Order: sequence, then C-alpha cells, then structure tokens
Amino acid sequence: MPSDSNLAPAAYEDQFQENQRLRQRISELEEDLAMSDLVFDHIQNGALVTDPDGIILRFNRPYAEFLGMTPNQLVGRNVVDMVDNTRMHVVAQTGQPESMIIQRIKGKDLVVQRIPIKKNGKVTAVFGQVMFKNLKEIQALAKTLEMMESRVRMYEQELTALRRARYTMESIKGVSDTISRLRGEASQAATHSLPVFITGESGTGKEVFAQAIHNASARRHHSFVRINCAAIPHDLFESELFGYAKGAFTGALSQGKPGKFELAGQGTIFLDEIGEMPLEMQPKLLQVLEERVFERVGGVKPIQARCRIIAATNQNVELMMAEGGFRKDLFFRLNVVPIHISPLRERREDILPISCHLLEQISQDFGQVRYSLSEEAAAILKACDWLGNVRELFNVLERTLSLMEGNEIKGENLPLYLRKQPNLPATDNNWNLKGIIGLAEKKVLSEALAFTNNNKAQTAKLLGIDRTVLYRKMKKYKIPV
Repeated sequence: MPSDSNLAPAAYEDQFQENQRLRQRISELEEDLAMSDLVFDHIQNGALVTDPDGIILRFNRPYAEFLGMTPNQLVGRNVVDMVDNTRMHVVAQTGQPESMIIQRIKGKDLVVQRIPIKKNGKVTAVFGQVMFKNLKEIQALAKTLEMMESRVRMYEQELTALRRARYTMESIKGVSDTISRLRGEASQAATHSLPVFITGESGTGKEVFAQAIHNASARRHHSFVRINCAAIPHDLFESELFGYAKGAFTGALSQGKPGKFELAGQGTIFLDEIGEMPLEMQPKLLQVLEERVFERVGGVKPIQARCRIIAATNQNVELMMAEGGFRKDLFFRLNVVPIHISPLRERREDILPISCHLLEQISQDFGQVRYSLSEEAAAILKACDWLGNVRELFNVLERTLSLMEGNEIKGENLPLYLRKQPNLPATDNNWNLKGIIGLAEKKVLSEALAFTNNNKAQTAKLLGIDRTVLYRKMKKYKIPV
C-alpha cells in the first residue's frame, strides 16, 4: 500500500478531507456524549442504567451522592452489590416495567420505577429512576390533587347556580332613598374584610348584596362559597364547613375531604340562613372567627382561615338570643357590619324599577322579546304588599309572561289575587267577571296542552270537551295550534 507521500496530489487532498470529516464527526459525537452525561447528571432524584446482566453502565451524580460514592466507583459493578433491594436484574429478565414501587435504600423508603429498554424485541438495558425521595412527597402530592379535585367538583356544582347569579353593585336595583343608602353601605363594606351580617325578610335579595360586596372587594378574583345552613343535616354540619381527615368516621372518603372554609381560600364564605345553624356548632364558628384557624374533623393539623365571612338571616336574631337559640357572643362577632334590607312594601317606589329589570332578565328565556307594563298593570304591581318580596315578584312576572300573548303586560294578565289588593283603586277591569273567566279558561287550556305535550285529542278528553270546541277556544285565546 503506498504511503501518503507517494499519493498523487489529488488523492492526497481527498484523504485529507476525509480525515477532517472524521475528526469533525468524532468531535460532534463527543459533544453529544458530554451533553448526554450532563443531562443524566441533572435528573434530580437519581437515575442509573444497567446491562441485561445487571452491570452498571451509567450512574448519575445525585444518586451516587445519596449512596455516599462517586459515579466512577459504581460504573462497571453489579447493581445487586451496590444498591439495596434492587430489582433491575429481575426487570432485565422479565422485560416487564415496574412503576411507583417502594424500595428501601440506606434505611429510607424511596419510590422508584424500572423500565426495560428493548431493541428488536430483546432487552438490551434497564433504566432505573428515583421518583420520590420519601413517602411524604407522595402524600403532599396526593393532598394537592385531592384539593384540586374537590375544587373542580365544587366549581361544577356551583357554576350552574351562579351562572345567572353573578351579582354586582349594578344588580342592586331601585330608586328609593332606602336602597340608595343600602347600596352605599354595601360599597363601604367592600373596602375591608370585616364580617357582614345581612338581615331582611325572605326574598329581599340578601345573597344579591353578599355577592355584590364580594365582587366589589379585593377578593373578587377568589371563590364565593355559599352555604345554606338550613339545608345541611346537623350531624354533617362540622364536616361540611371544616372538612374531615382520613378515617375520621365510618363512610368517610379514605383520603379525607376539605371543607367549604378550606375550599374558599382567600375568597368569601356566605352563611345563608345562619339562624338555622345548630347551637353546638356556634362555638366552633366563633372560634374560627376569633382565632382564624380550624381543624378538619378527626384532624390535628391547624389550617388557616383566610376567607371573609358574610352571614344572613330572615329570622329575628334578638328574639332567638333571648330564647337561647343563638349565642350572643357569636352574634356580636358576626354583626360587625350590619345591613338590614327593607321589604318591598316599605319602599314601593322600587317596585317598578325592579319589575323592569326582572322583565329584562326573564325575556332572555323568551327569545329576547322586550316586554312593557301597561299603566293598569304597573298600578297593580305597585299596590301589592309582596309578602315574598323580590322572589314573589319574579315568580309572578315569569308566570304571567308564560301565559300571555303580545309584548305588553295588561292588568288582566296578572294573577287574580293581585287584582284584589286592598290598596288598589277600584276599576271596572278589576271586577270584570267575563275577563276573569276568560283568563282562567286560557290558563287551564294552556296547562292542559302542556300536560299532554300538545296532544289535542288527549287534551280534549282531559277537559271533557269535543276536539272542535278545543280548537275554537285555542283560536279565541290565540293559543298556537
């Protein structure tokens, strides 16, 4: 074979270029290997690779330091001799991966995984990695996942109820001096985090005020958690509010469960119907208010209460305290910022603005149709005492729109009991027997058709009339055929 000196100049140049390419490729491979080593050493919790016979091929620095050695002292040795309770050689034989396995090494329980590396269906190496350095890391992760799952469940349950109930200060409707003063009190309450105690008859809008305060406060980006104290069984009250620890009682979730105070985080807890809270629970709530910490049922770890508390009731709390049904110390702690919502009958000038607002809301379910009130209908609504307050007003308007034709609500469209109000000036229309009978007949026809899913034959049979009579009456009252 000729030496380089005997090569022709062109051949010599080709050989030189080939050597350069080889050197470049070797340099690139060395850089890739160095990067591979660097990445392997930065696997935080430790990793190693063995061949099918269990001989260590690679061992990263964090794992070696945990064993009190260097990677060079471990590479080339049998893994059985160097790592306690290893099963790397077993995985090499079975070819089956093992994940989330507890392995005791140097007196510590680690969570590891072992993955066979295959080529052409044959195990050529086994990769092992420490997933968690101790079981407490898994417990902390499980607790975090549990909290997230509970939050998701709560959001799913609350979203439907709150989708149309995202009240703000703009949701507090009315033009009376009373409502203007209450709106100002609510706005002032939103500037701090002191407890608020809202009183008022059923249906006056206590939750509207509670949400408006929350949404106008610095906590508006956090959760608003509503708790109806009247709807929770007494024996479950404490666990609903504060949650329970693992194994706290028979039937409890194995991992425990966070309560509403824990889920609220830095948001707002709204304790509706606070007057229905069991007497034995009241000292525990008082303790949370004063110490700002609580514990899950059956737990020992204190949890900080960071949420704001807004309570509401339609009961006479002063009378309850006098009779021993509500603790005075809890009342004084909750009643830092008192807000009393007057009933509609004491602020009649708010009835029509609220009615117009409710009609706009209801119209969204009726094809965005804009409705108006006739003078007679407005007078009837304003004269009513509304013992059910805004809730009753909403119910009446919704029922009226479902049975009427056209866009204007007339006096004859409103329920009969409203047109017999003692406060209402007497008019011919209030006592028109023909109109009253016609309205009742139309209502019966509409309800019968709805009951039979618009089956005309069944409706006629149900009403005891001929089908031709049914069609004639439907045409008379402009009920769609």
